[in-house]
Amino acid sequence: MITLSNISIGFNGEILFKEISFVVGDRDRIGLVGKNGAGKSTLLKIIHGLLEPESGTMIITSGHKTGYLPQEMVANFETTVWEEAMNAFTEQMGLLKKIDHTTRELSERSDYESESYIKLTQQLADANERFHLIGGHTMEAETEKVLLGLGFPAQDFDRPLKEYSSGWQMRVALAKILLQKPEILLLDEPTNHLDIESIQWLEEYLANYDGALLLVSHDRTFLDRVTNRTVEITLGTIQDYKCSYSEYVQQRMERIEIQSAAYENQQKEIAQIERFIERFRYKATKAKQAQSRVKMLEKMELIEVDELDQSSISFQFPPAPHSGKVTVETEDLNLGYGDLQVLKQVNFHLKRGEKVAFVGKNGEGKSTMVKAIVGELEPQQGEIRLGHQVVIGYYAQNQALLLDPKKTVFETIDHVAVGDVRTKIRTILGRFLFTPEDSEKRVGVLSGGEKSRLALAKLLLSPFNLLILDEPTNHLDMQSKDVLKNALLQYEGSMILVSHDRDFLDGLIDRIVEFKNHQIHNFIGDLHEFLEKKKLDNLKELEIAQKNKTREAKTPGANKIEYEKRKEREAARRKVQNRLNRLEKEIEELHTRLAEIEAHLEDPITYAQQIADGSLYKQYEEIKTLVEEKEFEWLELHEEELD
Repeated sequence: MITLSNISIGFNGEILFKEISFVVGDRDRIGLVGKNGAGKSTLLKIIHGLLEPESGTMIITSGHKTGYLPQEMVANFETTVWEEAMNAFTEQMGLLKKIDHTTRELSERSDYESESYIKLTQQLADANERFHLIGGHTMEAETEKVLLGLGFPAQDFDRPLKEYSSGWQMRVALAKILLQKPEILLLDEPTNHLDIESIQWLEEYLANYDGALLLVSHDRTFLDRVTNRTVEITLGTIQDYKCSYSEYVQQRMERIEIQSAAYENQQKEIAQIERFIERFRYKATKAKQAQSRVKMLEKMELIEVDELDQSSISFQFPPAPHSGKVTVETEDLNLGYGDLQVLKQVNFHLKRGEKVAFVGKNGEGKSTMVKAIVGELEPQQGEIRLGHQVVIGYYAQNQALLLDPKKTVFETIDHVAVGDVRTKIRTILGRFLFTPEDSEKRVGVLSGGEKSRLALAKLLLSPFNLLILDEPTNHLDMQSKDVLKNALLQYEGSMILVSHDRDFLDGLIDRIVEFKNHQIHNFIGDLHEFLEKKKLDNLKELEIAQKNKTREAKTPGANKIEYEKRKEREAARRKVQNRLNRLEKEIEELHTRLAEIEAHLEDPITYAQQIADGSLYKQYEEIKTLVEEKEFEWLELHEEELD
């Protein structure tokens, strides 16, 4: 379907990739991976015809079309959601107009046996046949299916697109591409603007797509569920693996280990041969053998080890200042914009050190709630209370776009740095992969990933005890996401995290808060348990809807009802047990720390110091209070489990 041969391209004198070659088959599902700036988006643009390579050739099967979704786009729509999506059916709509016009013309004529009349009837028959052949009779049903799957409620189909954010406009652009059904789909970070439910729908849609797919994504779970082949672009070359992303990671390391072992063995062999040559080349009796080994070295095919690009950001958040037991709480909170009410009567509570994920469909109020907590949005009713000495560190969803494009990278940090930090700006930038030359670049010329890294760097400039991150992983490569996740795992303050990245959220949070129908719903458990519950709930909602629609559903048997109830009880019991296990571990660790402090206080010198200082006593009392809180929560959950 697509053949790339010796493709090379570079920008500003730097080679992006050199003489890369590979073939894309009719049903290939390819994940393009590599660090930000490796050339993934550039390769998609070359295949779509938006860029010309400096050398090499590309052949696409005649008649095959490509559909390309860029990472970002500037749109100026004057149409509704439905109208723009229906623009995908250019040929079908043209045929429909032709059919209507021809039908009207025939109805106005009575020369049924004339040659022109017969010709018109044949044209009408051909148009109808072509219309049905290319799916014209199902285009409205297909459009509804795709728009609903991508998160648009049916009542919003007639809303003007200009009322939507750029993220929702990107969804319509994706819908149009899917509805066009090109033979080759080129998708650059399609999940950046989707919520978890829409991502799951897209996974299923692409699994059944009848065509080839080249996909750029930093979402591990999405790649694993959609792709069956991984092409890595690294250091100007490509490595092709016939497997999904997780298998590729494992195979890549195994391949490099084998190469390294073979390389070391060959180097030992070369050293032995060189020693033999050096020792005997001038001895007449051994000169012939020495010369033979010289030729052996000349003919030896040297083993090379694939070079791993190990550069990645490196940082940790500043220690969280001490705060009160309650970090944030809201009471009967109403939030909205003008006449539009987004959240109603919301009561939310966040304890010190607790890590919470906000999830739900886009537009349900996650970012609205975040803006209210950080003080960017006034409540319509109710109140928001921050705990004692709470200091907020905030990464907005559009944080990278809020950077001043005219400032340099260095000036961006220097503008907000104070005190001794100003002497460490270049060190901080270096930890986020900005070289001294990069620090003089204007922000406006940076890639999406570079802007995201710069925005994260700004978070290091002051300590805080409530960290709020709204979609922080958009545009970050795999390694950078791993570093960010590890830093968050070490962070001791409270955290609110808005993200659709399932792999990123896994193991990082204590509680899930789902936003739905103007309300919030708490879920204790991990993300996978939450998604499983969502699937069950969605299936139940579907069953109820089907029963209401047909009004012919039969009452389930007693055994089936009991089975469903038992499954629900078991799922609930597992969630409680998981939290109990975590609490027991935390309580045990706290008791260990108390014992350590008690041992210190038994020392006369330490005891005397504490009479004057008191910091260890203070720490001891704080830990005791925390133990009491954890034990009280454990007791409540234990009683809930017994019930």
